[in-house]
Amino acid sequence: MRAIMATRFGAPDVLDLVELPTPDPGPGEVRIAVAAAGMGWLDARIRSGDGPDVFAVKPPYIPGGAVAGTVDAVGAGVDDHWLGTRVLAQAGSGYGGGYADTAIAATDNLFPVPDGLGLHSALALLDDGSTAVALLEKTPVRAGERVLVAPGVGGLGNLLVQLARAEGAQVIAAVRGPEKLAIAQDLGADAVDYSAPDWGTQVHDLTGNHGVDVVFDGLGGDVGAAAVALLADGGRFSGYGMASGAETTIGDADRQRLTVVDMAQLPEFWPETPRRVKHVLAEAAAGRLQPVVGRTYPLADAAEAHADIEARRFVGKSLLVP
Repeated sequence: MRAIMATRFGAPDVLDLVELPTPDPGPGEVRIAVAAAGMGWLDARIRSGDGPDVFAVKPPYIPGGAVAGTVDAVGAGVDDHWLGTRVLAQAGSGYGGGYADTAIAATDNLFPVPDGLGLHSALALLDDGSTAVALLEKTPVRAGERVLVAPGVGGLGNLLVQLARAEGAQVIAAVRGPEKLAIAQDLGADAVDYSAPDWGTQVHDLTGNHGVDVVFDGLGGDVGAAAVALLADGGRFSGYGMASGAETTIGDADRQRLTVVDMAQLPEFWPETPRRVKHVLAEAAAGRLQPVVGRTYPLADAAEAHADIEARRFVGKSLLVP
């Protein structure tokens, strides 16, 4: 099989295309002919050697995990009805194994893709969709509230925008660049460019100088800190990422006036992931949720894809296509 191997930690050029023996599924497993593999900022941080401890790996390893494709072989004890089924899956056990044209997955990590839903759209929901639902369960929003999502059109952010709008909230998407502003507006959000010096003032204007009630922060760093300052007293802050390279720092005074949850919430979500994945797949199949799929890259161009992720040259969910 063809796969991308991270030969060591470092820059994107540590990702090499290699040929490996095609694996056979073991007991309780299936083999998937991969149609697309998901990528994100977490993959890039792990590859750089700066990933979270919970996703610890040692090179050489195959990055990624989320895949979409068709089951082409089953292991012992697995019902033959899976053969030929279009599925989403987390490859392997733990992190790794997704950047390949073939993946092995346990049956308890499989999700059938509903009829009428494309594999690329479905894959954009596997990790990001379930996390978006979980974030909103942990930090609910109500009709009429003002919600800031940063970034607003990333793989997870665009889903948060749609789900919060479905609850009747006014959603402001913080993005960067005119292309992303247009996409956010197409999703029905108000949009501001956080690279503009006055973006905070724009947010205040959009909320009638009230400030925002809820912030969902996947950027961290200076943008996250500025978002905290935009929260009205009694507001809620939900941190889920640090694409800037650093988590948002929140001082004691802000913690006293706000309800704050940070990235420590993420592992709490995992036990309920199957329920949430099934929910977002059903919503997408019914046309109520439309994930933004950005650029797709050939498997051999994984290094270019990682460089684009690190430079934030992407919208929606980026995919590798074997």
